[in-house]
Amino acid sequence: MVVGFGTKRSFLFLQGLATPFWLRLGKEIESRGHSVHRILLSGGDRLFWPKSGAVSYRGRFDGWRDFLGGFLHQSGITDIVLFGDCRPYHKVALALARSRGIAVHVFEEGYFRPEWITLEREGTNAHSSLPRDAETILQEAERIGPRDESAQHVSGGFSRRVFWEVLNQTAMLALTPLYPHYRRHRPEHPVVEMCGWLKRLFKGPYERHHTIRMSRYLQTTGRPYYLLPLQLETDYQIRSHSSFRSMEQVLQVTMESFAKSAPSDTMLVAKLHPLDNGLANFRMQAERIARKLNLVDRVIVMDGGHLPTLLAKSEGIVLVNSTAGLSALHRGRPLKVLGNAMYDVPGLTFQGSLDDFWLNGSEPDAELFAAFRRVVLARAQVNGSFFTRKGIKLAVDAATDRMQVVTAAPIVLATPQPDEDADLAPVAPPALASH
Repeated sequence: MVVGFGTKRSFLFLQGLATPFWLRLGKEIESRGHSVHRILLSGGDRLFWPKSGAVSYRGRFDGWRDFLGGFLHQSGITDIVLFGDCRPYHKVALALARSRGIAVHVFEEGYFRPEWITLEREGTNAHSSLPRDAETILQEAERIGPRDESAQHVSGGFSRRVFWEVLNQTAMLALTPLYPHYRRHRPEHPVVEMCGWLKRLFKGPYERHHTIRMSRYLQTTGRPYYLLPLQLETDYQIRSHSSFRSMEQVLQVTMESFAKSAPSDTMLVAKLHPLDNGLANFRMQAERIARKLNLVDRVIVMDGGHLPTLLAKSEGIVLVNSTAGLSALHRGRPLKVLGNAMYDVPGLTFQGSLDDFWLNGSEPDAELFAAFRRVVLARAQVNGSFFTRKGIKLAVDAATDRMQVVTAAPIVLATPQPDEDADLAPVAPPALASH
């Protein structure tokens, strides 16, 4: 038996990823004697939260602020838990929380993947409170002191992630009558996205062959190349934290600069994001731009390839604000950021123009990056993942510690705990209250 004492808190869970992590975290917090609430906004939310007592919001988005404000007051909410700080519903929640002194725990994909997930107060990525100048980073790293930066290895769980996302989209469609006014944070309809994924799946064998052929070409010719990791057009890192509105625009700007200023013997390799929905044909877009700029034999678009290897062997990396930038810094490669990124720090990334980067990009300061990594791990990362059994268990334990969720008094927890994997599969939820 474990007996503990602490102040009882009231947690409100809003939207998360399509994964049982959200449910597992809520159960862990509840087991420590705190109140856990959930507002469901869509059929996907309902599928992945098969617990009684949740409330479904079925009104229009313009009524969300008043509804949430009343809920926060009536339920005595002390903490809000959500994934991503740019979703429309979450932006409203963050504003209300700030005005009322409510703590907000924001989860995101890990800055250092796959062993870590991100957890910060109030905001992540470009909204992160992490320091942005070398002097502050070095001072904070010194205060933190030496620490164990090792992490238990977890895989990315790609196949399970895709499976759960399909379930999420299916539930969202099937339960549309229950949530008729839900405002999706993605611009494409689920059916359109699924068609894109089917198209990409059909092209898979060809793309794998093309990637192998291009990788061999780069290896055998030894031609120097710069890497452009593409991001998801639906990603809020593009929509909210950059001036770009599409990856085609990113290709256009980067290739124009490359044609004008990069050494004539170098190539540009654009790599698709693993979770790209396949709706845009980036190879066709790049080829069209390349023809106009006389770059046909200098530009490659790859759907695949080992990112760490491509990063390590490149002359430098250009990107908008992907976390691939942190992998580039980890490997000591010159990096130019085109958007707003929490790691775009003088001494780590190139601060000049894109035109100057091709000839004058320099490697990041290794000491500064080591200090930056120490600060980020201490303040914003927890070991684990959202998509594997082991990763979810690690992440739940680490997240509750980071959120300082101690056992509320008086409560007695019986041991052993239930099977940690018993609730990994979504099940049909019970009847829920609605508004």
